[in-house]
Amino acid sequence: MYAEGKCEELILLEMRKVWIMAEKNHAAHAWVVVRGAGDLATGVILKLYHCGFRVIVTECAQPSAIRRRAALCEAVWQGTAQVEGVTCRRIQTLEQAGGAVRDGEIPLLVDEAAECVDILRPAAVVDAILAKRNLGTHREMAPITVGLGPGFIAGQDVDAVIETMRGHFLGRVIWAGGAIPNTGIPGNINGYSRERVIHAPGTGPMTFIRGENGEVIDIGAVVKKGQVIAKVGETPVLATLDGVLRGLIREGYPVVKGLKIADIDPRMDQVAYCDTVSDKARAIGGGVVEALLVMAKKAGIRLL
Repeated sequence: MYAEGKCEELILLEMRKVWIMAEKNHAAHAWVVVRGAGDLATGVILKLYHCGFRVIVTECAQPSAIRRRAALCEAVWQGTAQVEGVTCRRIQTLEQAGGAVRDGEIPLLVDEAAECVDILRPAAVVDAILAKRNLGTHREMAPITVGLGPGFIAGQDVDAVIETMRGHFLGRVIWAGGAIPNTGIPGNINGYSRERVIHAPGTGPMTFIRGENGEVIDIGAVVKKGQVIAKVGETPVLATLDGVLRGLIREGYPVVKGLKIADIDPRMDQVAYCDTVSDKARAIGGGVVEALLVMAKKAGIRLL
């Protein structure tokens, strides 16, 4: 009878054998694992996808993205999600990943700890969780590792860090050190900063409501300061400024007090862009592509 550690090792070996058999007749590029599929991560994922990288995404079991129409993590809840014409499909096993790619889709696996890395042996891992801290990504996970925003040190726990702070250095590749520390203050848009983001006033399930016109208030709605836009439990959620409701956490989500649940943009023209990747996400995505190509060239790794 094998010891517990030996059993785990044998199970992992068997899983790798199954994976190799599934991939045997599929000549393809090396995998790039992206951890996270929120709205900013989605900008990275789409950039990689359009550039020809072979991408697989990992997510947690209950993602809380508020910009749901521009976040591929919605595939966790719905089975599939589409942003800017690209489909992301939730898969149940790694054996299904290759089929999704062949169908022109991006596979997403619920795997919060990115345990699939041990089986996939990817060429690169990109941590796009944007938790403002490192949730377990390290340089031993792949030949190339990239971290987005604060919480990572280039040359220490990842190979490169991408700046995520709005401003002159947004999207810059950092080869030594970390990104600008998190200030806790949202970027300024048309003179509004903290007011743009709404946090839960209480704890309970998220409930959508109807506006004066009888339609459910959801992403894309034009709202007024002080207007009730939703409820958390029985507590009303009030709009903090006039503008476009760019983000709203999904209905029924188990909200805890203080959680970020909504985002209002003061620019009225943003009504047309609620289901598209933001300029910030595109800039960060460009930085990731640059980092991957630079490191792949230096290491002699084929990514494309």
